[in-house]
Amino acid sequence: MKNYPQHYQQFVSLIGDLNTEIPETMKGFNLLHKAAIADGALSTKNKELIALGIAIAVHCDGCIAFHIHDALKAGANHEEIIETIGVSVMMGGGPSLIYGCEALAALRQFVVKQDEEVVSN
Repeated sequence: MKNYPQHYQQFVSLIGDLNTEIPETMKGFNLLHKAAIADGALSTKNKELIALGIAIAVHCDGCIAFHIHDALKAGANHEEIIETIGVSVMMGGGPSLIYGCEALAALRQFVVKQDEEVVSN
């Protein structure tokens, strides 16, 4: 299994590099992301859960890391994330089942990381 908090940090670093290499493209993407995920008729939390479901269905490890992290940050709880995994499995079949397992591993790792950060502060 991957270390999803570490995976997340690696992508954050690489995205920073892309911000330097292709600033206009990344500026456009960042504006799109900010607008798409902002509270509206759907909350940011619900939008992160939708994004997680899509990440599982399209088999994107990095997306799973980001959207588990961001769903937790937006206030999603364990049960909401688990139900999102369930809907993704239903929509994506066997391959989504495997990526649903990846998402469960990511959820567990991020929760442990959060708990460790609370203890160390």
